Formats: sequence, structure tokens, C-alpha cells
Amino acid sequence: MNPEQRAGGTAEDRAGILLVDDMEDNLIALEAVLGSLNEPLVRARSGEEALKALLRQRFAVVLLDIRMPGMDGFETATHIKRLDQTKDVPIIFLTGTDSDAGYAFRGYATGAADYLTKPFDPWVLRAKVSVFLDLHRKNRQLERMLAREQRQFEQLSAHLDELDTHLSSHPAQDIFELRHHVRRMEETLRQLRST
Repeated sequence: MNPEQRAGGTAEDRAGILLVDDMEDNLIALEAVLGSLNEPLVRARSGEEALKALLRQRFAVVLLDIRMPGMDGFETATHIKRLDQTKDVPIIFLTGTDSDAGYAFRGYATGAADYLTKPFDPWVLRAKVSVFLDLHRKNRQLERMLAREQRQFEQLSAHLDELDTHLSSHPAQDIFELRHHVRRMEETLRQLRST
């Protein structure tokens, strides 16, 4: 069994974890803590790099340092939440213990899902990230299920349109052909019920 099957997902369900911090030591620490989750870890050393990464691939969660030169974490989060493609990606802010008391409020106000103070408990961080990974997998499964149901409803609608067209053009309808159309619709309905 491969890691993604153990995690309960398929290759389609996988999404990276974006690690955003300008300090190499912090990125190494995050990779050490999250490596056991068997999900792709992608580094960004600035807010600009983070935005580029988010536009290139899907991420289940972003771990975002607040204090960075140039575009800080708050500005980065604001840009992430403004873009349609990235607005739903959860953000966990990471900051030092000496941070301003208003940072947590400001972080949540920019749309952060969570806020952790460094040094963080590795078990707590891994547990929080795992929750977002599970949510991402479930959302992907739901998207696929809804797409499949939509295709099935479209098939049923096409069958009904075909039947309606046929009945309106043939007043003396052949009963055998009518039964055939009804069976096709029944089969489509059975497929819908089994999903």
C-alpha cells in the first residue's frame, strides 16, 4: 500500500503544503515536522514566491510566517484571499513569541484559519495540518461525486428530450420503442441511486 492509499486519498486528492518563511532554519524545522505526512512540501521564501506557487498548483494549506522582509505575512494573506483561484486555501499563521498581541486578531481578520506561536509543539502543528489535508481530500471527493452526478442527470435529461421529440413526431408511437426509452431512463436512475 502506498502512502496516499494509507492516507485515504488518491493522486487526484493530493495537494501540497506550502511553507512560507524567509528563514532557512524555520523551513527545515517545518519540513522535519511535516515530512511524515507524506504530502508534497513546497517552500517559498517570500510572499511573492508564495503567490507564484499558489497560482501554479493546488495546496491543501499554507503555513505562513508573519515577519518577512518585503511583503509580510499579512499582506501575503490579503493577496491570497483576494484571488478567486486561492481564496479558499486555508492559512495557518506562524509567528515568534515576542510578537505584538494584536497579531492574532490581525491574522484572523485577514482570513487565517489558525494561528500558532513559535516555538510550536510539533504534534499540535502536525495535527492541525492533518485536519486541513483531510478536508482537502473530502472536498476533492465531493467535487468528483458532484461532477459524476451532473453527468448522469445530463444523460437522463437527454433521454427525456429524445423521448419527448420522438413522441411528439410520432403520434402512433410504437410501444416497443417507448419501452426501450423507458428502460434506458430506469438504468440511468438506478446508476444515480447507487452513487
